[in-house]
Amino acid sequence: MLRHEFQPGKLVAGLFLTAAGAGYAGDAAGLWNIPWFAAMPLVTGGLCLAGVTAAVTRGIRRRRGTESG
Repeated sequence: MLRHEFQPGKLVAGLFLTAAGAGYAGDAAGLWNIPWFAAMPLVTGGLCLAGVTAAVTRGIRRRRGTESG
C-alpha cells in the first residue's frame, strides 16, 4: 500500500529547482560560468510546467473517479 498519492506536478517542480540549484553549485565550484539571471526563466518555466502537469493529473483523476481527499 502506498503511503501517499503520487503527485507528478511536485516531481516536475522539484526537477527544475534541482537543475537550477545544480547550475549554481557548478558555478560556485568553478566548473562553468552562469549569469545571475539564468535561474529566473528555469524556475518560472518549471513552476508553470508543474502547474500544468498538476492540472492535467487532477483532470485525469477526476474523470476516472480515483481522486482522494
